[in-house]
Amino acid sequence: MSAQTGARPAVASAATPAATTHGGHAASASILTQPKAVWAVAFASVIAFMGIGLVDPILPAIAESLQATPTETEMLFTSYLLVTGFAMLGTSWVSSRIGAKKTLLIGLALIVVFAAAAGLSQNVESIIGFRAGWGLGNALFISTALATIVGAASGGTASAIILYEAALGLGIAIGPLLGGLLGHVSWRGPFFGTAVLMAIGFIAIVVLLKRDPDAAKPEPTRLSAPIRALRQPALAVLAGAALFYNIGFFVLLAYSPFPLGFDALGLGFTFFGWGVALAITSVFVAPLLTARMPRTRVLWIALPLLAVVLAAAGLSIDSPTWLVVWIVAGGLVLGVLNTVLTECVMEATDLQRSVASSAYSAVRFLGGAVAPPVAAELARLISPEAPYYAAAGSVVIAALIVVLGHRALRRVDGEPESAQVEAEAISVGDAA
Repeated sequence: MSAQTGARPAVASAATPAATTHGGHAASASILTQPKAVWAVAFASVIAFMGIGLVDPILPAIAESLQATPTETEMLFTSYLLVTGFAMLGTSWVSSRIGAKKTLLIGLALIVVFAAAAGLSQNVESIIGFRAGWGLGNALFISTALATIVGAASGGTASAIILYEAALGLGIAIGPLLGGLLGHVSWRGPFFGTAVLMAIGFIAIVVLLKRDPDAAKPEPTRLSAPIRALRQPALAVLAGAALFYNIGFFVLLAYSPFPLGFDALGLGFTFFGWGVALAITSVFVAPLLTARMPRTRVLWIALPLLAVVLAAAGLSIDSPTWLVVWIVAGGLVLGVLNTVLTECVMEATDLQRSVASSAYSAVRFLGGAVAPPVAAELARLISPEAPYYAAAGSVVIAALIVVLGHRALRRVDGEPESAQVEAEAISVGDAA
């Protein structure tokens, strides 16, 4: 493979002595034994992921205070996720030229500025625009944070990803709770709270991340590298599955506040439970499953299970109690899926991790961007339960993509790739 590909050695392959499990989880040091730099990035990641669910409990309050429709309010998610997705395509290009630390700091600074501006807004259109700027900062931070943690963490790729997913789960759990507590006072509170917390994360990165984790500066990647990376069969399959999976994820997260009908505090506690469930299965259940069966088999089981949960939520639309039960149950399944999909992406190719992460995350967030406003329109035009049924169908499509693309995913299970898949991967890598 040419130097321009930024190739790296395969991690936790079947031939590696330490990799003794189906999923590639090696016996390694505890995920808690990490350098200070890793903890700094993980802490900032918690705060960054809080931004995803932070506005969830205040969506009805914003709609009421600013006289916005549910569809307009759901655009707070769409503008954020749409810009995040497209910007992801350029994050590896940026970080390979200015370094991971500067990229992380620029991302955090943008989030501080735009979160504060959203809190000062007087109409929903302004908040939608500022959430878009927030999404740009989020893109620069998130994809770089994953690559930074994986590159600097001790204990191997699997431990690093579990730590990253723990930060994601913790952030997603705390975000709605903080949003509910601050939103109970004013819908502006969560935005200002995010700005303050991100400023603290900025300081933590400055102080604790002394230098970029890679000893040698990475080869600058082309701007087109993430798009070219999607031509690799394994990454294309995973990104396609994530596109439809994320639709289900964000229908559950972004649409559910409206049929529940709770106030900001009630929604905050509901999605706190959802986030805690997600965090628990991310850190504890996903590793247990992938230690006992191939990663692809975990996906074959978890994706249909998520579709069942979403369909059950649709059937329970008139019972807030049961809807809360299915939302929390969805968090349990989502935690497994997030961790296993992220592991698959990190192990699927020999591309630089930042390139693979950017390509996959771009497609994934674009799926999330579509879901909230479409869900609101389906509810308006058809019925309140229609978004859940549509989301269940979308997750079934994700499952079919993984099943039909299983040959391209042999490497993520620790199996040798077929000659055709390997040849395609090398040729695309050389072209990148």
